[in-house]
Amino acid sequence: MEPAASIIAKLGGVTVVARALNVNIARVTAWRRPRGRSSGTGGAIPHWHVARLLEFARERGVPLSPLDFAPVPDQQGSAA
Repeated sequence: MEPAASIIAKLGGVTVVARALNVNIARVTAWRRPRGRSSGTGGAIPHWHVARLLEFARERGVPLSPLDFAPVPDQQGSAA
């Protein structure tokens, strides 16, 4: 689920992201699940992690911007 799946992949995967944020791997995995399914967020990354993930990306030379965290519209044009 986007944009979480793309951001996680860019940063090196679930384990790397979980370690960078000092959270459980299950929490990061939930970002890629649909809302309402096993604590899924529907592709959204909680806002309180955005600054750290941007910093983490900068430290590693990974191109990532705040706009990458914006919801991806579904095919009818509404945010997914």
